[in-house]
Amino acid sequence: MKHCPLLGMMISRVLVAVLLNLIIVLNIARAGAESKVHIVYLGEKQHDDPKHVTESHHQMLSSLLGSEVEAHDSMVHSYRHGFSGFAAKLTESQAKKISDSPDVVHVIPDSFYELATTRTWDYLGLSVGNPKNLLNDTNMGDQVIIGFIDSGVWPESESFNDKGVGPVPSHWKGGCLPGENFMSTNCNRKLIGAKYFINGFLAENEGFNSTVSRDYISARDFIGHGTHVASIAGGSFVPNTSYKGLAGGILRGGAPRARIAIYKACWYVDQLGAVACSSSDILKAMDEAMHDGVDVLSLSLGAQVPLYPETDLRDRIATGAFHAVAKGIIVVCAGGNSGPAAQTVLNTAPWVITVAATTLDRSFPTPITLGNKNVILGQALYTGPELGFTSLVYPENPGHSNVTFSGVCERLNLNPNGTMRGKVVLCFTTATLFTAVSRAASYVKADGGVGVIIARNPGYNLTPCRDDFPCVAIDYELGTDILLYIRSTGSPVVKIQPSRTMVGQPVGTKVATFSSRGPNSISPAILKPDIGAPGVSILAATSLDSNSSAGGFDILAGTSMAAPVISGVVALLKAMHPDWSPAAFRSAIVTTAWRTDPFGEQIFAEGSSRKVADPFDYGGGLVNPEKAADPGLIYEMGPKDYILYLCSTGYNDSSISQLVGQGTVCSNPKPSVLDVNLPSITIPNLKEEVNLTRTVTNVGPVNSVYKVVVEPPLGVRVVVIPETLVFNSRTKIVSFSVIVSTTHKINTGFYFGSLIWSDSVHNVTIPVSVRTQILQNYYDEN
Repeated sequence: MKHCPLLGMMISRVLVAVLLNLIIVLNIARAGAESKVHIVYLGEKQHDDPKHVTESHHQMLSSLLGSEVEAHDSMVHSYRHGFSGFAAKLTESQAKKISDSPDVVHVIPDSFYELATTRTWDYLGLSVGNPKNLLNDTNMGDQVIIGFIDSGVWPESESFNDKGVGPVPSHWKGGCLPGENFMSTNCNRKLIGAKYFINGFLAENEGFNSTVSRDYISARDFIGHGTHVASIAGGSFVPNTSYKGLAGGILRGGAPRARIAIYKACWYVDQLGAVACSSSDILKAMDEAMHDGVDVLSLSLGAQVPLYPETDLRDRIATGAFHAVAKGIIVVCAGGNSGPAAQTVLNTAPWVITVAATTLDRSFPTPITLGNKNVILGQALYTGPELGFTSLVYPENPGHSNVTFSGVCERLNLNPNGTMRGKVVLCFTTATLFTAVSRAASYVKADGGVGVIIARNPGYNLTPCRDDFPCVAIDYELGTDILLYIRSTGSPVVKIQPSRTMVGQPVGTKVATFSSRGPNSISPAILKPDIGAPGVSILAATSLDSNSSAGGFDILAGTSMAAPVISGVVALLKAMHPDWSPAAFRSAIVTTAWRTDPFGEQIFAEGSSRKVADPFDYGGGLVNPEKAADPGLIYEMGPKDYILYLCSTGYNDSSISQLVGQGTVCSNPKPSVLDVNLPSITIPNLKEEVNLTRTVTNVGPVNSVYKVVVEPPLGVRVVVIPETLVFNSRTKIVSFSVIVSTTHKINTGFYFGSLIWSDSVHNVTIPVSVRTQILQNYYDEN
């Protein structure tokens, strides 16, 4: 077994726990005229036999390079299951030449990606103790297969034990690929698939030395991220689990009897101190997952703004996901961790489910007792011994010194030697990443200090400091209270006690600060994110190589953690409704979501300043699994709707035809993107009255009557025709019109409302988001 030095794992820890989901890093490939890996995308495959597909790829490459031998040596991957294409080493001139072929949709250079619940399921209403709920009604997701494209798996983790798990599903065609420290026998009836994809990565990193790399050239997980997300979605029962005594209980995934298939496409690079994932490897992993028979595909990775169009192969996830969804696979993606800034949400294609991160009703209060007996409850994951009353200092110039002092967390190293020795230090930071906390702790520790209290913007995730060093977070208000105490006494002292676990009220639910926000920057009329799910301080399994592992478990945060929560929920729904389309599952979770927390309290969105959450924070709301099992009506979508979307956004006929695998001619004039049958209505540029259409399918009682309830956005008129929908044995699908107009006379921001169809049992709710734009395409900075 390989073990990494503390520094390497600390870097990995920061990247995983702060970036939290995979973020695209373009252009790390070496510049020059030599051959580089290019992805040649051919659209829908023209043969059902994968061998014929691969042969056609070799023929195309042989014609380009002049010989079969060169074609064989150049080929990196052949994509032959979900779609057609290949990755090959090509010079720029060769790439240009093959791109001119009429059979080729796109040719682009390869790029790299970098890796950015003991309470979760009870909080969402999926308690094991309730004999009649979605969890037990579906036999905990048995026979459903969840695939993960990530950093691998630690197969020995108890989260992947197969106790009580039945035979491998009959539709499974995959397997377990042996490799370094990984045997096919590491798989079982729970972990039924494990493959790794490294050819694209190696082709662009010829100097990579696998013998000295700390990562494993196999499906085994080195950094723990892949293990963590798989455990969240489908981990088995593990009793008496905690993180050093915090967040204790029975650990399990959302669908404890679902099966797990791992596709490792992300590799630790020692020189970078980070994880890189080749786009060509990710596409190959998606292609294999489609062949193997996964039912749900979970991806905690994404791109960066500005985003690429969905028909542009540079958005590899959207391209691969389109083919997966066309085959009935539900694709769940993390929404990104660039919040709380607007227009930062990732993975915005309308055929994927995009997930925002919320908090749980759980926190880790850490008592800070001042010398004046005031007690402040900070937040930390501190599990060390109590720090008795100790000198407390805020480094600042006493007013008669020429020496530099600084109370800024990132600049504590500028203080004179000994300033912090033997003391607890108070510092302030405006930085949002954990690096500010870790840096402050290292500076204090290096100077002989014994603890640090960090005053910062509220809402950023917790991460324990190395070696269980006391580092406690508070907000500016509480930080100022402590500072006033320091300045009011000649000998300030403080006591820090270990963190505790608090569950339930009064802890409220919030959209996490880091969770990326809408509106959608590439197509504002497509609401993203779709749904919110817990993604803060989530306890799950990890790699034993992780420096932050506590007995094989770790607490992490990010939309990387929220996405597998939805994957677990979808697995349960898939077990109950095996014939539903991917769009039906998205509709069910969006239209039934909580817009308050499970206790009826408002959900806020963290940021500067905190506000009530809206659809750009969490889509339809917080996922409500029990309600999603019986949504009443669904907003169905299929190839017709996706083609309507692609035509409405101006993609040309040929690129759409190649993507969808059939000849497509967009109408003239082009259709309105507002008519895409989403479980939401988003109008980003309302000026004149608009008339849009939605269609609903009855999946509830055959004879049902629904009446409309409209909660219009401020200053917006919303009229629905008809106001009543009647379903019976002959009428299962009904369309309705929505007429929207504005009373505003100026350009506004977005206002929010909702449209609800109710039969007194089901309240089928979609968010309505409208922005008035009297002056179109106008950026206002007044």
